[in-house]
Amino acid sequence: MKVTGLTGSSLTAVNSVDLVLNNAKILLTKDALKKVRASRKLVDNWISKDEIIYGITTGFGEFKDVRISSKDLEELQRNLILSHSAGTGKLIPDFIVRLMLLFRINSLSLGYSGVRPELLERLILFFNSGVVPLVPSQGSVGSSGDLSPLSHLALTLIGEGQCKYQGEIMTSDEMHKLLELEPFKLSAKEGLALINGTQMMSAYLCKSIYDSQILCKLADISGSMSLDAMKGTSKAFDPKIQKIRPHKGQITSAENLRKLLDRSEIMESHKDCGKVQDAYSLRCMPQVHGAVKDTLNYCRSVLETEINSATDNPLIFSETNEHLEGGNFHGEPLAFAADFLAIAISELGNISERRVARLVDGNLSGLPRFLTDNGGLNSGLMIAQYTAASIVSQNKILCHPASVDSIPTSANQEDHNSMGSVSAIKLYDVVNNVKKIIAIEFLCAAQGIDQHRPLKSGKGTEEAYMLFRKDLPHQKKDSITSELIMKSAEIIFDPAYLQKIEKKCGGLK
Repeated sequence: MKVTGLTGSSLTAVNSVDLVLNNAKILLTKDALKKVRASRKLVDNWISKDEIIYGITTGFGEFKDVRISSKDLEELQRNLILSHSAGTGKLIPDFIVRLMLLFRINSLSLGYSGVRPELLERLILFFNSGVVPLVPSQGSVGSSGDLSPLSHLALTLIGEGQCKYQGEIMTSDEMHKLLELEPFKLSAKEGLALINGTQMMSAYLCKSIYDSQILCKLADISGSMSLDAMKGTSKAFDPKIQKIRPHKGQITSAENLRKLLDRSEIMESHKDCGKVQDAYSLRCMPQVHGAVKDTLNYCRSVLETEINSATDNPLIFSETNEHLEGGNFHGEPLAFAADFLAIAISELGNISERRVARLVDGNLSGLPRFLTDNGGLNSGLMIAQYTAASIVSQNKILCHPASVDSIPTSANQEDHNSMGSVSAIKLYDVVNNVKKIIAIEFLCAAQGIDQHRPLKSGKGTEEAYMLFRKDLPHQKKDSITSELIMKSAEIIFDPAYLQKIEKKCGGLK
């Protein structure tokens, strides 16, 4: 099995998710190990000289002025993890916790945190062995890092709390026995280094970005299918229109739509129908879908800077023999990005729902009402649109930005907080909601294209339609609609589905 060396600067949204998805193994590169050793040597030297350094020889937060004796330094770090494990609420999904662990390892490997190599080796062992700490989702205010969630992550390291190992929930002590290990004893600085970071926010944002990249392509496909089902025109996607308003996302989306609809027999059959232009939800797909893509690209750049950064405090600079107290743990960049992306992805769902509403409305689409063969006796996909509308409404609430709020903590020593953890979790929920809306559009669009057979759709949309119909046939009479929606989602989010469509039409951007 290939082992990936972490340098502290090489992670992306895609390769991070792939590492977790494929249960890949990681290790520390020689260069990273050298930097880690150099910074730790400085910490040990300062401790031997009894220097006053925040979080190493002092208390934390409001207790910053309390000196800690050398004999209590290890207990200080253990107490920090125990006391800051104050989370509550639903558990963070295993996949997100694994990303958190990966990102913390990567950040520490930059060599600015002053931890021992042994600590990183133990964290890497946990990652490679599939140990997943149980981490509650509530408790972070997104500044001074994700203190509470990362403390729960660190509990497992010191033999406290619970974790999941080999598919079973157990105490951390039980897990250590199975791995024939002793719980890790933290040294000076190491507890603080483990929890002073933005890895919970980063993990949620990373998975949301990864899924959003897929959603953007699927929305272009479902939108193209809807347009063809309703006998729309592709004239609005002409390159000349995009050229004189050259937003990158708009140009990309229009190109995708042209590729997907190329050689559509359905479109050819009504080219002289006299219809002037389509409704906004069809005609303006390049502008709306494109704006989402541009937002996504910006947010990805923020994330990829963050996951390759040192977000600890204090930071140890071995090249200049100094420690500096700063604020790299503040989650504002991530909070803004998560709030911004939630708004954008929500709009992808909004416009998709509007297309669904048109598809089921026979007066607007020219298709059988509610896409059923025997309306009246059958209600068809009437309530599928209700479901999409309900989800859209929920997303509107979730899109209220959390980053505009700030509640002071630690007796006003930490008097401005990003609330980025709230932003990131809301984004994750919005993305999962939009997945359902897009699945509903695929279901309705395929039912609409059925009405035009034997005419074929475009090069890409025909492939999408045929692959979809292979596993979910035309609905001649009513059945349990929720099962149809779930099946639709299962089909379109199978990676092979998108791969086959892209291969057929020459790739989507």
